[in-house]
Amino acid sequence: LGQYEIAGRIGSGAMGEVYLARHALLERPTAVKLLRPDITGEAILERFEQEVRQTSRLTHPNTVGIFDYGHTGEGVFSYAMEYLDGADVREIVKRDGPMPASRVIYVLSAACGALAEAHQKGIVHRDIKPANIMRCEQGGEVDVAKTLDFGLVKNLRAYASATGEPIADDDEKRIIGTPETMAPEAIREGGVSRLSDLYSLAVGGYFLLTGGPIFDVDTVAEF
Repeated sequence: LGQYEIAGRIGSGAMGEVYLARHALLERPTAVKLLRPDITGEAILERFEQEVRQTSRLTHPNTVGIFDYGHTGEGVFSYAMEYLDGADVREIVKRDGPMPASRVIYVLSAACGALAEAHQKGIVHRDIKPANIMRCEQGGEVDVAKTLDFGLVKNLRAYASATGEPIADDDEKRIIGTPETMAPEAIREGGVSRLSDLYSLAVGGYFLLTGGPIFDVDTVAEF
């Protein structure tokens, strides 16, 4: 794939699949994300490209870094980001059980730092959850928390918001994100703000402390 040699798939999400790759010249391990072949439509492609453009503006050490992006000869959109050797905190809790408070404080503090930079630049993540926070080894540090997947971001500057108040979505009334960690206004009103991210982060913190969701429901409607 261009200058990247693909080694194998390492994950998948709602919008794309992630592959372990190596840059042919730099020989640097890299994660390459491609739009899933079964997802089509101009709106989806635009949202996927938006993920890259917005995330590439972020430089906080607790945010995943973007190296490159483009299209394959077949028109498949892809981008390369730093490869993180570790596991997301949802997996860690499922495997090892709830985290002690000191660990939760550490993880949430790192995520808050990443979100603070994003919010300062007018970006709302919209899908903060334990599965999008990864614990990894990097630069000799064995316990680095990284915030991932800005695939559902909204640039608030494009909507002239400087107050942090909820803003109506282009696709109003459509639920975009993960319902069990979404703020009430995102589900009921279709609007999001910086505060919506903080709500989602707090809900994620509850999961890290208890090992279970803050709401015990069976359907999206019950939220």
